[in-house]
Amino acid sequence: MNQFDLTGRRALITGSSRGLGYAIAEGLAEAGAEVILNSRKADDVEESCARLRDAGHKAHGRAFDVSDPDAVEATVADVEANVGPIDILFNNAGIQHRQPLEEFSYADWKRVMAINLDAVFLMAQAVAKRMLPRGRGKIVNTASINAEIARASIAPYVTSKGAVKMLTKAMCVEWSSKGLNINGIGPGYFKTELNRPLFTNPEFDAFVCKRTPAGRWGEVHELKGVAVFLASDASSYVNGHMLYVDGGMTGAV
Repeated sequence: MNQFDLTGRRALITGSSRGLGYAIAEGLAEAGAEVILNSRKADDVEESCARLRDAGHKAHGRAFDVSDPDAVEATVADVEANVGPIDILFNNAGIQHRQPLEEFSYADWKRVMAINLDAVFLMAQAVAKRMLPRGRGKIVNTASINAEIARASIAPYVTSKGAVKMLTKAMCVEWSSKGLNINGIGPGYFKTELNRPLFTNPEFDAFVCKRTPAGRWGEVHELKGVAVFLASDASSYVNGHMLYVDGGMTGAV
């Protein structure tokens, strides 16, 4: 089982002060990685880091806006200089905005794209520039089942996640021959704060449970094993792949 061991490796996880991002960070830390957590809110990051440290893990916090090119470059440079080389990057930060497409403002469209798509490009580029000379590195991008299937009222989100899927493939084509593994995770419906308006809605809750072959929502801890697999040597020949963690939803009609 040593191929799953992340001891001695550093992982930067964006959008990781709570929800799926925190579960990913916790899973990597439990596998031995030193983790760097991110959010725009410094207090949230420090609180989450403290929880990991109390559990005996090595954790650092960096509060910055992942859609700001200058902040991204400065933070990646700072982590590399003061924490150590980044071995693993999880692009997990994301936002949602629910509204009928015909009513969606251009400003809100751009905001969703900036966090969900542009930040993936900015973070991956900044980190890959350091990984490529070293000839190794793991990049994992969080997409969604909505990279494959659409739902009313979330058109910009669906568009952004479909683009993340293809950007993941493009990164693989350009960087895999130089020692990098680039893959994606496509979560289905998980009980997170982002989805609270959905799973607390009895009608939508019933829809998800009926539509999902597993018959239930995902729990955040169920992403830990997937994250460790894609971050570890166990996935050394997995590249350009989108791994859907959805209870079977994308495989059913």
